Amino acid sequence: MNNPIESLKWRYATKKFDSSKKISNEDFETLKKAMQLTASSYGLQPYKILNIVDKALRTKLRAVSWNQPQIEEASHMIVLAHMTDFGDELVDDYFENVIDTRNVSKEDVSDYANTIKSTIGQLSQEQKAAWTAKQAYIVVGNLLSAAAQLKIDACPMEGFQNQEYNKILDLNSKNLNAAIVVTLGYRSEEDATQHHKKVRKPEHQLFINF
Repeated sequence: MNNPIESLKWRYATKKFDSSKKISNEDFETLKKAMQLTASSYGLQPYKILNIVDKALRTKLRAVSWNQPQIEEASHMIVLAHMTDFGDELVDDYFENVIDTRNVSKEDVSDYANTIKSTIGQLSQEQKAAWTAKQAYIVVGNLLSAAAQLKIDACPMEGFQNQEYNKILDLNSKNLNAAIVVTLGYRSEEDATQHHKKVRKPEHQLFINF
């Protein structure tokens, strides 16, 4: 098994991908599984994971991503889009899955379901959107770690015009908002960034013991 710390030391935000190298279907399925298995608050997963395959679509998205080449050069492009609003149906859908997966009755889960509904149901629309965006970011952390384990390069990207993404991908009609992009593939030998020493706060500045 790969050493997780060494894998995290190896990874960096790749600025230039080798467009001739593609992620295998097997490895991409592993990355999808890592995203699917990511923890989320209450297990609700209030987001969608968009796999942008179409080349013409990626060209359009590059134009509203400050022309960053990773959008087109990377083997794969993922957009994390979080729900901007929701009602009880989010919880109901989750517990239908619980009932089916764990072979329990609706009565078995009704109290917990109602507790969740009362907790998140009191949030404003703005608070709901902020909360769901946080959940989407957890997926990104898991994706980056899993990719590093597989020696697949990645670049998380916030440098894009999310409202333009929403228009191009028709996300507004789906009650979604583009939160963050992750491009995946293999670093180009021409990417000088790979040779930069990793800069992080030293442990004594980062951690506080109580």
